[in-house]
Amino acid sequence: MTSFDVPGARLAVEYSDEHGRPVVQLHGLTSSRARDRVLDLDLGRGLSGTRLLRYDARGHGSSTGRAIPGDYRWPNLADDLLRLLDHWFPGERVHGVGPSMGTGTLLHAAVREPERFSGLTLMVPPTAWETRVAKAAEYRAAATTIEERGLEAFLAVGEGAAPPPATVEHPPTRPDVPESLLPSLFRGAAASDLPALGEIARIDVPVTVLAWIDDPAHPVSTAEALSRTLPRATMSVARTPQDVRGWPSVLCREVAG
Repeated sequence: MTSFDVPGARLAVEYSDEHGRPVVQLHGLTSSRARDRVLDLDLGRGLSGTRLLRYDARGHGSSTGRAIPGDYRWPNLADDLLRLLDHWFPGERVHGVGPSMGTGTLLHAAVREPERFSGLTLMVPPTAWETRVAKAAEYRAAATTIEERGLEAFLAVGEGAAPPPATVEHPPTRPDVPESLLPSLFRGAAASDLPALGEIARIDVPVTVLAWIDDPAHPVSTAEALSRTLPRATMSVARTPQDVRGWPSVLCREVAG
């Protein structure tokens, strides 16, 4: 593992060079490379013969960060991603894969520099546009709860909530983020949204959208809107943990193609 400096943070980076096509893998809000493996969202584990770049977003996992909400807005995370690509894959087109916040980061980067990407695998896209308003309010309330009552109180609020059917076999996990940074992460997420559909419609590369059912934080409606809007998109919806365990093979086929 190595590190890479960006304004306000030092990113923990892992690079596996098997002399093939370049791939960059992201993760979701409050997660990390390590936590996504536990959640079966580490699609890169099934890849071989690629140059695979994984990293923890600022403030997550082994990366550092500041208690500044604006640092964690998705356009700023897209800045970090593009800096990483300029360093590791200069002048190359890269396949991007990531869930939730990772999807948001990838779409902002691809809208800004579409020539940087050969394809995208967008996993469990988050609330967006009309569904983002209520979720943003939840994030702001979570930030206040953590500041006023602590992390354990925040985690207790979510205890007993039914998980999405496709995740029922996963062990319980905790945020892979320092408690001191969590309020800023949540406020940054609350101030974020996916790009406008008109901008997304200009991303003319092969895209696979992987969703799962019964998850209000990652509604199938977002995945459907993306698949309708992106010119070269296909969509698949997981209903069971077995469906999710098949996602790495989807990425393998996309990168091989």
